[in-house]
This record gives sequence, C-alpha cells and structure tokens, in this order.
Amino acid sequence: MNKYRTHTCGELRSADIGKTVKLAGWIHRKRNLGNLCFVDLRDHYGITQCVFDSSSDLFDLVENTRVESVVEFEGEVIARESVNKNMPTGDIEIKVATMKIHSEADVLPIQVAGVADEPEELRLKYRFLDLRREKIHSNIMLRSKVIARMRQLMQEQGFTEYQTPILTASSPEGARDFLVPSRINPGKFYALPQAPQQFKQLLMVSGFDRYFQIAPCFRDEDPRADRSPGEFYQLDMEMSFATQEDVFNVIEHTMGSIFNEFANGKTVDQAPFVHIPFREAMLKYGSDKPDLRNPLVIQDATAFFSNSGFGVYDTKAQNGEQLRAIVAPSAGDKPRSFFDKFDAYAKEENMGGMAYVAFSANGTKGIAKFFSEEKLNELKNTFGVNEGDAVLFMGGDKKVINKFAGKVRNKLGEELGLFDYNSFKLCWIVDFPMYEENEETGAVEFSHNPFSMPQGGMDALLTKDPLDILAYQYDMVCNGVELASGAVRNHKPEIMYKAFEIAGYDNSVVDNKFGGMINAFKYGAPPHAGAAPGIDRTIMLLLDEPIIRDVIIFPLNGKAQDLMMQAPNMVTEKQLEELHIKLDIKEK
Repeated sequence: MNKYRTHTCGELRSADIGKTVKLAGWIHRKRNLGNLCFVDLRDHYGITQCVFDSSSDLFDLVENTRVESVVEFEGEVIARESVNKNMPTGDIEIKVATMKIHSEADVLPIQVAGVADEPEELRLKYRFLDLRREKIHSNIMLRSKVIARMRQLMQEQGFTEYQTPILTASSPEGARDFLVPSRINPGKFYALPQAPQQFKQLLMVSGFDRYFQIAPCFRDEDPRADRSPGEFYQLDMEMSFATQEDVFNVIEHTMGSIFNEFANGKTVDQAPFVHIPFREAMLKYGSDKPDLRNPLVIQDATAFFSNSGFGVYDTKAQNGEQLRAIVAPSAGDKPRSFFDKFDAYAKEENMGGMAYVAFSANGTKGIAKFFSEEKLNELKNTFGVNEGDAVLFMGGDKKVINKFAGKVRNKLGEELGLFDYNSFKLCWIVDFPMYEENEETGAVEFSHNPFSMPQGGMDALLTKDPLDILAYQYDMVCNGVELASGAVRNHKPEIMYKAFEIAGYDNSVVDNKFGGMINAFKYGAPPHAGAAPGIDRTIMLLLDEPIIRDVIIFPLNGKAQDLMMQAPNMVTEKQLEELHIKLDIKEK
C-alpha cells in the first residue's frame, strides 16, 4: 500500500495466512499473559490482533508503550488459536517481528476502549479522543454515507448542487443572527445565514430551476436535545414551476429512500406519507410534531360536557373552556392508583386535575356514577370506547389544553406500552396558519415562514381575518421530531408587501431587509417551492441517539462553547480597533 502499511487493520482474512504484512495504527488494548502479550491494533478500518512472544526483544518495548500510541508492526499472518467470530479479522493474528513507534501517547484523560462513562464536558474537551471510540466513529461514518446518498438521490431527480454565501445580510427570520463586524465598512455587520432562504429563491429567479445544497445554517438559539446551538446542516432544496405536491414527491423519494436504506431493521412508513392539517394535528395529537408511533388520539369532549351531569366539567364547558378525551384501550381494570397518577400530573401542570371513566369487568368506575345509563352509552358511541377500556378527561383554556393533552397522550402511551419503538412513522403537517396572535401583546405575527404564499393569494389577505388565513407551508415529521420544513413561496411583490403589512412591517422594511429578493421578483419570478430536511436530526433518528451532539463531528456543548478549541474567546485590543469596536461589558 505504502511505506507505512501493506494492509489496513480491518482487511486481513484467513486467505492471507503465511503472508508477511505491515500494519499501522493505534494500540487499542493490551493483554499480558506472561509468556505472550496480545495487542489489538486499531485504525479507521478495524482491529487486528497482534501477538508478541516473551522471548522477543520487542516484548518489553510493547509492554512499556501506552495504549493509543501510534505504532507500525510488521510480521507474519498466522491462524488464530481462539477464533473471535465477533471480529471480521477474528480468524487471524499477526506474529510481530518488527515494531516502530511513530507517536507515544501520554496518560489518557478519557479512555478509548471500553464503555464511555466520563462526563460529557470532558468528552467534548478531548473530542479527538472521543471520536476514536467505535460508536462515535461509526456514527460519523454513517453521517457521511447518508449525505453521499442524499446527493446521489437529488442528482438523480435532476437537481444541481450550488453553494450560497456564508457572509450575508441580517434579516428577521425568527431566530437571533450571528453577526460579523466589517473592517472595511465601519459600524456595519454581516450575518451568518440562518438558512439559504433568500439565495435559493434568487436562484429560481435566475433560471436555475432545481437547486440543492448540503447547507450550513447558523442560529443563535438555546440548545436542546435535538438542536445543536450555533450551527446545523440541512439538505436545502428549491424547485421552479412547482406545487406543494411536487416538493412532497421529491422529498418523499429522497428521505423515504434514506430511511429505507439505513433503517437497520426498523419498519418505515412508505410514501406517500399521510397529510395532517395543522389544526387537526393540534387537536388529535396536541402537537404539530406528532409521534405516530403512539396510536392514541385526543378527541374534543366539549360538546359532550355541555350538560352531562358531571357539574365540574359542565361548568368548564359553559364557561368557554375546552374539554378533551383520550381512550385508553384495555385500561378498564387498572387500579385507581393508575388514574390518580394522571390526576396528580394534571395538578402539577396547573390544569386542575383529570377525571376518568373505566369500564372494568366489575362494572364502571370513576365519574361514571354522575352519568345516566343513556349518557354512558353516548360516551361509548361518541369516543369509541369498548368494554374493558377507560377514557380520561381533561379541561382548560383553549390556549393551553391541546399542548397539555398532547403531553398526557404521550405519557399514557408510554404507561400502557403502546409505542412501536421499532418503526419510523413519517407524516406531513400541512395548512399552517399564515399568522398567529402574540399572547403577550396581541399583535399579529407570522406563524411559520414570512416568505410563504397565502392560500387564496391577495384575495385572502384583503378579505379574511388574518388568523383564519392558511399558508402553503408544511413540515415533515418523523417519530415526533420535525425533520423538514418548507413552503410554496410568495413570488409576487404586491402579495409580499401586503403580507408583511399585516404583520406590522411597512414597505420600507421589506425593501430594506429583503431588498435583493423583492427587487428580483419585480423582473419576472417563476412560481417556486422548496423544503429543507435536517441532516443532524435525520442521523440522530436513524441511530436512535438521544443527544444530537453524538452525531456531529465537533459539536458545541450546552453553553454553545467549543471546549476543545476554547471558543468563543477574547480577542486583542488591536483586533477590536481594526473592527472599530469598543466593548462595554457589565458584570452580572
């Protein structure tokens, strides 16, 4: 192969017995049995067992060389006495004749071999060591394979990859920008792109038709388990002369293929994925990111309690509160403590408690005593309750009840063991409201994406209550995780000006913040639409990793810090002077 090695550490097999070979890599593990010393040598491709005899001059050398040192071994491939069927190279070993140390390792701050039980902060500080671990190394390799396959699938569908700028203008897109001061233009700032949104639309105006990019995006957001602070990557795509359904077809083929090919034995929903309108999702699942692995569905129980006989909930319904019901299959014989636990949970969440009716083998339980036989039959028919089932009820203000019911749905699904954890359940959430009301100020704001085309166009903006206007916006959701977001774009200047006016922005703001795009639209813009599946979240789902940092090669920690490179950090006074910046930091 070259002067350092003739083979990799994952390559040799029984057919190579008798060959003299040279391997190079890291000492993964050592086992001294007295007369023999076994060394597992590791490189990017795998592990090969190497053996040293105590009579060899190399015995003391290898014994005194620390694990994770980089070495080169030369020797004969021999049959292994104790075959290891769990290793691809488990039929052979190398009887080492010569050894060369290329780099001696210091005492390790974290262990590479064995179980990773160190604090995450230590793992991230020594990420280069953490990446040597089999699991993390394998995660990153899968990420590379998925991205390569994404590129291939997009190109097969006629898309071309383009690179859009990293230094751009700040725009009000929902999250905080990362700002970059300009030395040449004192007092002015670039922003790192939250997404290539405007540029990919400008490409459509420029006549490029079908664009995609493995795009870095930068948002100054607080971290979550499924969101990396600072930066993330997405499969960004846009297409001209396209409808919502055209985008669905492309994304379903691409992402459907990715999940089918990398699901590792899990079942995958096949295209076309189910479409769920936003308001239906909020009612039935209590979330616009429903986890469909849980079969439970929330139902509106407000009408049922208008005059049911159960005064507490009847009063709630009469006072304008919303009531919800969830049928718990085969839970009718659960002990009272099961239902008391949910009642206590509702009180912890400041929702006043929960009620239930259980149809057990020994009769009805819960608030069934408040209902007539006729009302109990109505309950069964209305909510689809069978003998042996139970139904849980909850009520509250319309602004909070759906989200709370969604939490109960997931909690109940887990308690009853209903989640199908061996599957990927995919769906599209469609018909998002164009606008929403700010709960604190009452102002009308964009709810999703300001560049979306309202359903009904200008006529809807002129004649409808803004909160009733729907947009051609959509999210793809997998197992309760928002995996992609997109929209049919608003490509008409007059509609864009009006849409922003409703959200409180006059024409000058649109011209200032989105001048490049709005001006381009005035010179002939095709109808266009797009979406952007998140790459980090896709890998996280495929690997069933609970923390997104374990699928990113060099992630920031929960405080948006790179502990390995010590970023962010202070800069010199000279650097600040060149940027015409003075710091005024108040101590907290």
